[in-house]
Amino acid sequence: MTLPDLDTQIDALATRYRRANGPVMSVVNRLGGTLENQLALIPDAVRMQLERVVAGALDGAMSVAGQADRMPDTGSRSRIAAAMATGAAGGAGGLATSIAELPVTITLILHAIRRAARDEGFDPDTPAIRAECLRVFGAGSPLATDDGINTSFLSARLTLTGPAVQKIVATVAPKLAAALSQKLAAQAVPVLGAVAGAALNGAFLSYYQEIAVIRFRLLRLAETHGEEKVLDAFRLAAQAPKLRRA
Repeated sequence: MTLPDLDTQIDALATRYRRANGPVMSVVNRLGGTLENQLALIPDAVRMQLERVVAGALDGAMSVAGQADRMPDTGSRSRIAAAMATGAAGGAGGLATSIAELPVTITLILHAIRRAARDEGFDPDTPAIRAECLRVFGAGSPLATDDGINTSFLSARLTLTGPAVQKIVATVAPKLAAALSQKLAAQAVPVLGAVAGAALNGAFLSYYQEIAVIRFRLLRLAETHGEEKVLDAFRLAAQAPKLRRA
């Protein structure tokens, strides 16, 4: 069987990337102007602590998600359903339960990211791929237009020491915390927050899962065609589709 050429594969991944945040933004748009108002409900002290909570959750989630890998894979829909159930439970009690739910949500998302790595033939327990899994969380925000997927891949020879892990967590935690603060705002109203929490959790998991698929497929292509060539082509395709050939 003839494999698609590199340009065709890159174009397909760029299209997936441009559409990746669609489910998230659809939920945000349905929430309308209430999200901005609800952001005011989050105390400044909570905002200051959120990044620390996220960093701690990222730090501990890898081992938990790794244990979940030993269980049979129930598919993307089941993972999204689990995330939605977690979001609903968190949002049901308002801000307090929403914060308590974050480590579980982050673990579920990380498990989906690790599964994407496995599907592309990578072992998420090797040091470099473990690091790449964490770095998916820094690949842009599902509630913004920034783009972090173009960063270079880490060396396959990386030794993932404790300080190296902390450095990666310190890099990705601020972006993830910023995105999750908006999720918390939508969940800040008890009962109504359950609906928002379920919808946003499902959309967030879908987003990061899609970003992971794209990133690890690009990594696979980079092994064959070279990292610079692949990422440059992807950057052009993702950011300037009008310049692509007809």
